[in-house]
Amino acid sequence: MSEVVGFELRGRNAIITIDNPPVNALSLGVRQGLMERVDRAAMDSEVLAIILIGLGRTFPAGADIREFDKPVEEPHLLSIIDHFDSIKKPIIAAIHGTALGGGLELALGCHFRVSLPTARFGTPEVKLGIFPGAAGTQRLPRVIGLDRSLELIVLGEPIDARTAFEYGLIDKLVEGDLLEGAISFTRKVLNENLAIQTSSEPREGIGSPEDFQEVIQKYRDIASKKMRGQESPHEAIESVIDGLKMPYDQAVKADRKRFPRCKDSIQSRALRYSFFAEREASKIPGVGKEITPREIKKGAVIGAGTMGGGILMCFADAGIPVLAIESSSEALETGMETISKNYQRMIERGRITETEKANRISLISTSLNFNDLSDADLIIEAAFEDLELKKEIFSKLNEIAKSGAILATNTSYMDINQIAAVTQRAEDIIGLHFFVPANVMKMLEVVRTSSSSPEALATGMQLAKQFKKVGGVAGVSHGFVANRSRAPLVREAQFLVEEGASPAQIDAVLRDFGLPMGVLAVSDMSGLDVSWRMRKSLAHLRDSEERYPHLADRLCEMGRFGRKAGYGYYSYSEGGNLPIPDPEVEEIALKVAEENGIERRKINDAEILDRCLYAAVNEGSKIVEEGIAYRASDIDIMWQYGFGFPRWRGGIMYHADVIGLSEVLDRIEEFHEIHGKLWQPSALLKELAQSGGSFTQK
Repeated sequence: MSEVVGFELRGRNAIITIDNPPVNALSLGVRQGLMERVDRAAMDSEVLAIILIGLGRTFPAGADIREFDKPVEEPHLLSIIDHFDSIKKPIIAAIHGTALGGGLELALGCHFRVSLPTARFGTPEVKLGIFPGAAGTQRLPRVIGLDRSLELIVLGEPIDARTAFEYGLIDKLVEGDLLEGAISFTRKVLNENLAIQTSSEPREGIGSPEDFQEVIQKYRDIASKKMRGQESPHEAIESVIDGLKMPYDQAVKADRKRFPRCKDSIQSRALRYSFFAEREASKIPGVGKEITPREIKKGAVIGAGTMGGGILMCFADAGIPVLAIESSSEALETGMETISKNYQRMIERGRITETEKANRISLISTSLNFNDLSDADLIIEAAFEDLELKKEIFSKLNEIAKSGAILATNTSYMDINQIAAVTQRAEDIIGLHFFVPANVMKMLEVVRTSSSSPEALATGMQLAKQFKKVGGVAGVSHGFVANRSRAPLVREAQFLVEEGASPAQIDAVLRDFGLPMGVLAVSDMSGLDVSWRMRKSLAHLRDSEERYPHLADRLCEMGRFGRKAGYGYYSYSEGGNLPIPDPEVEEIALKVAEENGIERRKINDAEILDRCLYAAVNEGSKIVEEGIAYRASDIDIMWQYGFGFPRWRGGIMYHADVIGLSEVLDRIEEFHEIHGKLWQPSALLKELAQSGGSFTQK
């Protein structure tokens, strides 16, 4: 206990320190130490005030998530916080780093709160499928009001210290040394005989839900829209409502019944899995902490089109100077105009200021001369998806780029080993697969070639952090990990239309499952011609025994390229983005089916979901089996951040585990018998199903 919670007398102040690296999580030892140290200070007649502070990089950042699946051991955090209410000496929380979840609840239990300006505060529990269960939903509204509390509790996003001060969550911002600032504030409390602020007051509740009906409905609507299908935001709102209409003790008692129900739910387990899977994705086997990423002081991007422009913005947003290279002045001008418009939209939405826009654009320089790439630390090629063109570019880079520069290609499916082979620096070549739009999407797939050095991979993953993205490593394979595992879902959706399902039915099934958009609407948005060109370029590799998406080709042959053309799987009103079911697609599908001997029939929703999801699971299993992905959980993280797969379902591979691999395999074998070679079951899936194993549970 004494190892994680320290005690020191400083004048008439008891300084209680929490030292539980890396984030001072509120594990059992910390909780026991807090209770004992605070009681010691309360009983010591020499002590007039108590200061609670975290050592290392942060105030307690939250609960120890690893304890969630273990029996609860007292003292519970709620017991400690409620106990603080009975202490007659002022308790001051001195906060730096992050006070999140249980850490913020601990701070709320203290009578006063002081903070460094760099600290951050939040209640991210909904992201783990729970709510602030140590009276956070009861105390926070009493301190900062209902609207601001629901903002923090429902959205789960942190706020900075200055915002927290404006909200009334913090009593004083400390410039300079935090402990000295806390001691100074304590003197003010004692000298001015300031009344102790107990955040559970008023104990009888803070009003009728009817008095706050409008604000409650606002956050119900936000939860339904932004976290569609997720239960925890709504449970959190109900907990807050209890605190409005019930006395504090009754509301807390109700929370003690609600919290275990949330914690033990399927959604919470999936969200906790996602939390740890995301951290696991950053670990590269064979690349230890001794490997130092190369420093990126200047970047460069070849191509300023849609993808290149987004990547340029990533550099600028991260504060890294970057050079844009294009083949013509017109292309450069168009690219920079698009970037300026994108930043202007961010200003209009209140995300950045005019000054920030100017600062970011100033970091982007332009050139038509390849030789200007010679001083870049990292060069990303974002040219057209043509292998020979990319090989030509990398051959030039081999001669121009400085020694030690990382050379990356943004290709979404091509063989990077072939690209690396045209250079004499294959160890410095990686793939950096951004998702569209590159400046918005949080996923960055870092592709390792057969020759990529540990330093190059570490640099790619470090760049993901600098860009505030989630990095995941993939091996070289057509589509790497993310797109390769998703391609069968798209394939089956296309086949299902040929067989009799409508695009609207297929997309509705997938949206009801939790995906943000239907797969065919996404295809329309991306442009059907993109995958059409790819299919044509790879026609010589096509297996004649595998079924081919004839309808997808036919739509493109008719100029139905998707949203940009006004027609695809859906039709679109002029300038509109809303997909409108188009009867002509059914007529085209009927003709394609007749020409290719495909039987048309009524298809139920269950088959649509199983065909789309299990095709992806089977491919994901093959990806792990082949070593293209290190872990099945890496696939899940890529689906969450690359494709919007609902985090509360864990991911495509985790979802298969929840269903049961034996049941999944049975269905895949059934589809294999009906639909042929494309459904050949993965050997790994068969092995795991037969042994009672799983993809994601160790």
